[in-house]
Amino acid sequence: MSRDRAATSRTAIDALLKEDRIYRPPAAFRRQANISDPGIYRKADRNPQAFWGSIAKDLVWFRPWKRVLEWDPPNARWFVGGRTNLSVNCLDRHLETPVRNKAAVIWEGEPGEER
Repeated sequence: MSRDRAATSRTAIDALLKEDRIYRPPAAFRRQANISDPGIYRKADRNPQAFWGSIAKDLVWFRPWKRVLEWDPPNARWFVGGRTNLSVNCLDRHLETPVRNKAAVIWEGEPGEER
């Protein structure tokens, strides 16, 4: 790729990274949210890496991360050096808690059949 073409591609990517729109959730959705403190948004905005690092500490990690984020637009690597398992965090870690018998997956078919 020529330098001119590479520079044009980089400019196009940079333009795509700028996003100013805000999508506010409906009031009914906000009322049932697990986290209802509006201050959480200010905290996340002030220091996104510290915010996501603190949230990630609630997960099970087999090896802790060294860096929360490596950002080289448009490429991002989150929790660099860390090792975790999706199944453990979604299911297994709840087996010894009061929600161990709560349905993890609810299948809904047509018309409204549920298992």
